[in-house]
Amino acid sequence: MAEKKKKDPGRSAAGYYDLKTDAVDRLVDAKNAPEVSEAEIKKYTSKKKLHIPMWLKIVFVKFWFAGAVCYFFLWGLGIYLHGIDLMVVLAIGLGVVTDVLVNRSLRHFEREPGENDKWMMVTVRKFWSIFLNVLYAGVLLYCVFRTYYAINVMMGVNADVSGTQEEAMLGVEPILFGLFYLGFDMLFIIIKRTFKSIFRDAAAKASGNRIKK
Repeated sequence: MAEKKKKDPGRSAAGYYDLKTDAVDRLVDAKNAPEVSEAEIKKYTSKKKLHIPMWLKIVFVKFWFAGAVCYFFLWGLGIYLHGIDLMVVLAIGLGVVTDVLVNRSLRHFEREPGENDKWMMVTVRKFWSIFLNVLYAGVLLYCVFRTYYAINVMMGVNADVSGTQEEAMLGVEPILFGLFYLGFDMLFIIIKRTFKSIFRDAAAKASGNRIKK
């Protein structure tokens, strides 16, 4: 049987040294490489993922949470609370959910800090923002139920011809409630954006006039 060749310790040490040197050189080159933007990285890493537009995510989150609050609070507590008491509890629930869950979800979707502030009515991140969101939820809730009332009045007029008053009543359920709540929320946010744009343009013109003078 042929004898096994003995390993040359000198060659092994030299190869190990060359390998370590090569690894250090690659590491140095990687540190000196030009920076790649986040958008460029996402362009190559997220090709296989389903791309959902930002506005669609935000609209769905707002709609879903409003419908969920209607389901758990309005339907769940409707047998125990009635009238103004139920409306107050519902406004508190909607405001707290908006502050704690909806706005945090919108900020989680952000690629840059503050990117989704334009989709929120209350953008401050303080402990007292929850009270502002409760007040805002109360305003939206009032608009939603006035809409239900108007629809039921119109359907009640038609009921005189085609059916009874009870058959014409439009009940409150999570899907339509969520859509109404989302619609009024977006309407007020658009109004807020419009006023901010008007004030911004007025301030820019005023500062421009001062510089000219």
